[in-house]
Order: sequence, then C-alpha cells, then structure tokens
Amino acid sequence: MKKLFNTIFAGVHLFAAVVLIILSLIIMLWSVYDVISAIKDDSGFIPLMLQAVAAIIIAAAIIDVAQYMMEEEVFKDKELRDPKEVRRTITKIIVIITIAVSIEGLVFIFKAGTKDISLLLYPALLIMVSAILIVALGIYQKLSATIEKTEKEDA
Repeated sequence: MKKLFNTIFAGVHLFAAVVLIILSLIIMLWSVYDVISAIKDDSGFIPLMLQAVAAIIIAAAIIDVAQYMMEEEVFKDKELRDPKEVRRTITKIIVIITIAVSIEGLVFIFKAGTKDISLLLYPALLIMVSAILIVALGIYQKLSATIEKTEKEDA
C-alpha cells in the first residue's frame, strides 16, 4: 500500500514539475516575442526589455524548482535521507530563491532609474533581503554542519 501511495505521489510531483517547466518556457517565449515586437514598434523598448528580463529570471527560477521536485520527489528514495542530504536540499532551495530575489532587485533598480528615483526603496529592500538570506544560509550551514559533526562523534 505504501509503495502505491509513493508511486501516486511521485506521479503527481512529476506532472506538477512538467507543467511548471512548460509554463516557464511559455513565459520565456512570450517575453522574447514581446521584445521582438517592441523593436518593430519602436515604443518603450528599454522598460519592456527590463520586464522581459525579470520574467525570464522568474521562469528560470520556476524551472529550478521543477528540477528540484523531480530530483527529490520523483527520482530519489525519500526513506534514505540523512542530515547531510537534507542540508544540501535546503541549501539548493535557498540559493535558488536568493538568486531570483537579488536579480529581480537589480532589474527593478534599473526600472526605477528610468522612472523615478523615489521608487528605489522596493528594489533596495529586495537586495537587502537577498543579503539576509545569504547570511541566514551561512548560519544554517554552520549550525547543521556542527550538529552533524557532533552526531558522528557520539556514534
């Protein structure tokens, strides 16, 4: 019975990952189409280019999440997890989020620079959040590595 449920849930995760990848590719293609259309129209090219970059960054982050889902929930045996593997998984997720947030912040800084300098607060907060995420990840890595080392010494 447990094997049946694991197979069903692996299938659901696989379906979700494939859907996420397809939607991400559509977002990327749509963004490229918008940029090419803006070249022909010659109207608001730079803001549209920045919007396309932001959309592609988000789509790439979604693909990374889908890849993680496939690796962790479909292809790996979830019963064999150890603390080191969990630490790697959490690290990978946080790195994906941090990269997406920091690049999004940079894109918004360029957007704010073309519109109004008072709009820089939001992108500055995004970059600050990405820096906090990096520091938090470092603390997590240090603490979890210390716990793993202590557990090995006790065994």
